[in-house]
Amino acid sequence: MSFHAYLLRCADSSYYAGHTDDLSHRLGQHQAGECAGYTAQHLPVELVWAQEFVTREEALAAEQQIKGWSRAKKEALMAGDWGRISALAKKSFVKKDRK
Repeated sequence: MSFHAYLLRCADSSYYAGHTDDLSHRLGQHQAGECAGYTAQHLPVELVWAQEFVTREEALAAEQQIKGWSRAKKEALMAGDWGRISALAKKSFVKKDRK
C-alpha cells in the first residue's frame, strides 16, 4: 500500500494540503463536497500536486510541513522549483532570526 500527500487549489485560489491512502477516491470526495470542513466551503477544487510515500507517517509529515508553508513556497513546490523552495526557506529563517 502506498500513501500520498497532496495539494488542492480551491475555487477562491487558496490551497489545501492533505494526505490519503487512495488519492483518486479522496479527490472525488473533496470534489463532491463530502469532506466536511475547508474544501466543502471552497468548491470546486483541483489537484495541483501530489507525491507518493511508503508510509502514512511520511505522507502526514509532508502534509503538515506543507500546511506551514507560504503561498509562494507552495507554488514553487507545484512547479518543482527546489531552488526557489530553498531560497524561500532561507528567507523565512532570516526573518524569524531577526526577532
